[in-house]
Amino acid sequence: MLVAMLATLGVASTTSGILLLHMVGTGGEGRDPPRRPRRPAVSPSPLLPPNEVDEDDEDLYERNLTTGRPPPDAKEPTEGQLATMLTPDEIARLVGAGITAARAPERPANEARINASRLKTENPEKFDGKSSSTFNQWWESVTMYLGFYPETVDRQKIAWVGTLLTDTVLVWHLHRYRELRDNDTWANFSAAIRTEYRNERESADAQLKLGQLKYQGSICAYLTEFRALNNFAWATGEALREKIDLAMPDTLLDMWFAHYLEDFADDKGFLQATHQAGLQVEK
Repeated sequence: MLVAMLATLGVASTTSGILLLHMVGTGGEGRDPPRRPRRPAVSPSPLLPPNEVDEDDEDLYERNLTTGRPPPDAKEPTEGQLATMLTPDEIARLVGAGITAARAPERPANEARINASRLKTENPEKFDGKSSSTFNQWWESVTMYLGFYPETVDRQKIAWVGTLLTDTVLVWHLHRYRELRDNDTWANFSAAIRTEYRNERESADAQLKLGQLKYQGSICAYLTEFRALNNFAWATGEALREKIDLAMPDTLLDMWFAHYLEDFADDKGFLQATHQAGLQVEK
């Protein structure tokens, strides 16, 4: 029964597997592996005396025990023999390991893993600053591209954007760099370039639609549309929170204030809290 249980759990039940598990379970210490009884003296050749033992055969058997390989004439051990080869603690460890392995989720052998930082993506197009009608779409492509490299620091982001600028906007960028050098931040740089070159008409239209957007029973649908419009409206900070507060029903606002009383460091935390409060109300 013990052999069958170990086999069911995926533990080797052959002589080699048992010997190997015995050595691993005891850390190579403790009881020595069972020694094979010496075979009766046999004369392998008429030239050898009948009482001389073939030592090479004994050495081979010892090597098989050391490496876990059974001798050619090894037989499957009985339950009684197995019980004498493994202590109760060793059996318990083997059974526990088998149960753990059986419960572990299987992973595909050829699971594909893609490192986003190694994806070959083309840089956004150059921006010359001459036409504000193209800025919003260009800037959106810039922020999406940077999403592939989340570990990039502010100084590197600003320098990289500078390589995409030409003509008048490059002059603007170099002037800002000479003034701020490494004291500039990505948040301040982003706000400055948007203020300088965004399409005011497109931004105004997006802000109007953002103010008209209302919660209609699905917080996920609301926030998805809110983010799409805000790509052009550029609402941040208090302006962003005010628009969301006006769009929410009282029940959702009550849930929000009951769970989130602290101030948020950025808009991302505020949007996540709004999302969680909406999910609680919609349950």
